[in-house]
Amino acid sequence: MTSDTKTYDAVVVGSGATGGWAAKVLTEAGMDVLMLEAGRAFDPATDFREHTLPHDMELRGRPDPRNELLQRRHRQSYCYACTEVNADFFIDDVDNPYTEAPGTHFNWIQGNVVGGRSIMWARQSYRMSDYDFKAASLDGYGVDWPIGYADLAPYYDRVERYIGVNGRKEGLEILPDGDFLPPMAYTCGEVMLKETLAEKFNRPMTIGRNAVLTRRHNGRDMCHYCGPCHYGCRTNSYFNSPQTTLVDCEATGRFTLVPDAAVIKVDMKAGDLASGVTYVDKTSDLTREAKADVVVLCASTLASTRILLNSAEGGLANESDCLGRYVMDHIYATGVRGVLEARAGAQPERAIRPNGIYIPRFQNLKDPATRNPSFIRGYGYQGGENITTWQHGNGIPGFGADLKNAIESSTVSTIGLGGFGEILPRPENRVTLDPEVTDKWGVPVLQMNCTLGSNEYAMVQDIVAEGRAMLEALGCTNITQNTEPAPLGSGIHEVGTARMGDDPKTSYLNQYQQSHTVKNLFVMDGSCYVSIGCVNPTLTMMALALRSSEYLLDQHKRGELA
Repeated sequence: MTSDTKTYDAVVVGSGATGGWAAKVLTEAGMDVLMLEAGRAFDPATDFREHTLPHDMELRGRPDPRNELLQRRHRQSYCYACTEVNADFFIDDVDNPYTEAPGTHFNWIQGNVVGGRSIMWARQSYRMSDYDFKAASLDGYGVDWPIGYADLAPYYDRVERYIGVNGRKEGLEILPDGDFLPPMAYTCGEVMLKETLAEKFNRPMTIGRNAVLTRRHNGRDMCHYCGPCHYGCRTNSYFNSPQTTLVDCEATGRFTLVPDAAVIKVDMKAGDLASGVTYVDKTSDLTREAKADVVVLCASTLASTRILLNSAEGGLANESDCLGRYVMDHIYATGVRGVLEARAGAQPERAIRPNGIYIPRFQNLKDPATRNPSFIRGYGYQGGENITTWQHGNGIPGFGADLKNAIESSTVSTIGLGGFGEILPRPENRVTLDPEVTDKWGVPVLQMNCTLGSNEYAMVQDIVAEGRAMLEALGCTNITQNTEPAPLGSGIHEVGTARMGDDPKTSYLNQYQQSHTVKNLFVMDGSCYVSIGCVNPTLTMMALALRSSEYLLDQHKRGELA
C-alpha cells in the first residue's frame, strides 16, 4: 500500500450530483479538496454521443448478444438509458458484482464515469413537501425527517437557479413551486388530457419540471431538442456535474480530481475521527491511502453504504444498527397506455422534447375525501403523448411512395401514464456484506435483501385502476396495463441506508448528514433519506448537500471537526 504525503482539507468520494455540489461549496470557500471517483476519466467534448443514430451503430442499437459491452453489463442493460451507444458510461457487472438474498431481486444501476449518473439521469426535478418530510405525523407510520420544507426551501431555490429547472408554477401544497425557467410546451393530446382531468376528476396536471435549459442560462446554451439526452449533451443544456459544478471547482485552483479510484473504506485515527480513505487505483490495481481532515461520502446511496460497511466490523459508527437498513426506491414500471383516437393521423414532432407530463399525488392528502383505505402515502404519474414515428414502418408492407404514404397516414397517438409510488421504509429491507463474494479487487460486495410489501402492492392496483379511469374518460381505446412492478432499484432512486435523525439511537446521521459518532465524517447522498415520498429525489439530494456543505464549512472554521 502507498500513502499520499499530502493531507487535504477534505476528500469527497464521488463526482456525481451531490459530490459536485459538496466540492463546489468547499473549494469556493477556500478548502483544498481531493475528489476520488471510481469511474473513468470523462470528457464531454469527445465522449458525448447524442447525435448517434441507429444506422451509425454496428448492431443498430439493438440488445444484441454479440455486443461485448452489454455482455459485461447484464444488469446495467436493464436500464432504459444503457444501450450499444453508451454502455461504457455504466459499470462493468463482471468486475463489480453484487448478490441477492434468496427469493429477492434488485437492480442496481451504476455509472462508471466522472459525473456518475448525472450524465444519464432523466433530469426530472421536483421538490418534496411537508407531506413527505412530516409523513409520519400525518399517518403514524415510521418517523418524521428532522427537517421540514421550510428548512430546505432556500437551498432548493439556490440549486434551481444554478442548474436551471424548467417548469410551470401551479400553487400546489403537495408539489411546491420552484424558481423556474420557462416551461416546455404540451402536445395537443396532453392538453386534452389536462382538460379532462380538471373537468372530470378535479385533478391538476403540469408539464414535467426538469433540469434542461429552455433559454440561455448561466453561460450555458438552451436545449435544441435533439436527444436522446442520456447519450450526453455537447451544448451543455442539461445539468450534469462535469459541465457545471466540477468546472467551478477547477476554477478555484484548490481541486484535485482522481478518476479510476474506487474507495474501499474510511480510515480512522484516535479520538473517533476519520483520517482519510483507502482506495484502489484501478489503472494499476494498487491500493493507496488518501489523507484528509474531513471525509465526505457522495458515492451514491449503496456505494457509500458499502464503503461504511467495509470500514469496520458491523459497519463504521453503526451503534444504531441503522446502516444498510430502510432501503427505499419508487414503485416503477406499473401503469397504463391507450390509443387516443381523436388524434389519429397526427404527425410526430420533428423535435425530441426531453420531458413529459406530471400528475401530482392526489391520494391521502389532508382533505378526508382523498383518503384511500387500502394504503398510506401515495403516488404520482409521469408520462405523456407519444406519436408513432417512421420506425413503425418496419411492420407495414409496401415500397417507395406507396410505403411512405402508408406510414404517414397510419400514425397512432398513444397516452401513457406510469406510476411512481412511495415505498415505505422498513428495517428488514436492507443491504449487508456478502461473506463469500468479492469484486475484481478482492473487496466484499453488497448482498441485497429487499422486497415490496402489502402497502406497495395495494398502491400498484390503484395506480392501474385510476390510470385506466383517466384514459377512459379521455376517450382512449385499446388500453393496456402493467400490474407487475419492477424489482426494487429499477426506479434508480435508491435511498435510505444511513437515515438522518435527532436521536443517535435510531438514526445514523444528524440533520446535516454528519455522523453522530465520527464528527468529521459526512454522507451527502441519498443514504440520509428517512422516507422517499413519490417524487424524483435528485433535486432534494443536491439541496441537502448544499445545506450540509455550508454547515461543514462553519464547523470547520470553528475547529469543531478536529
